[in-house]
Amino acid sequence: MHNKEGKEGKTMGKKSRGINAGKKLKGRRKQFKKISRTVLRLRSDPLGGSHQARAIVLEKLQLEAKQPNSAMRKCARVQLTKNGKQVTAFLPRDGATKMVDEHDEVIIECIGGKVGRAKGDIPGVRWQVIKVNDQSLNALLRGKLEKARK
Repeated sequence: MHNKEGKEGKTMGKKSRGINAGKKLKGRRKQFKKISRTVLRLRSDPLGGSHQARAIVLEKLQLEAKQPNSAMRKCARVQLTKNGKQVTAFLPRDGATKMVDEHDEVIIECIGGKVGRAKGDIPGVRWQVIKVNDQSLNALLRGKLEKARK
C-alpha cells in the first residue's frame, strides 16, 4: 500500500508520518495557508499593497451600471507610474469628468467596498481618483481651488 517510490517516497516530501503526526501536519497546513493567501493578495494587487498610488490618465470613459440601475458612471483608464499597470478608476461626484483631462497626473485610492472587491453598481472598478495634479479633486469641485497647469 505504498506509492511507486517505496517507503521513503519523494512525493510526500518531508512531511511527518506516523501515529502522532496529526498535530504537526495540521500546523504545517495552517502555516502554508497563511503564507499563500498573503502572497497571492500582493501579487494580484496592482498597487502592490499600498493604499494610494500615482497614475497618468490615458482616457476618460463611461461604464454602464449593473442592474437594476441604468446610469452611466464616469471613469478614467489610468496607468500606474510605479509599475506600468493599467486600471480603471472611478471619478466621484458631479462634474469630476470636467476636472480631469488626458495625461493629467492623478492619485488613486481604494473605493472601500468588500476587501479588494468592486463597490456598488460599478462592475470591476475598485479605485477612485482623489487628487488631480497634486490638488484635491474635492476642493476643485467645490470651487475652492483652480486647476493647476502642468
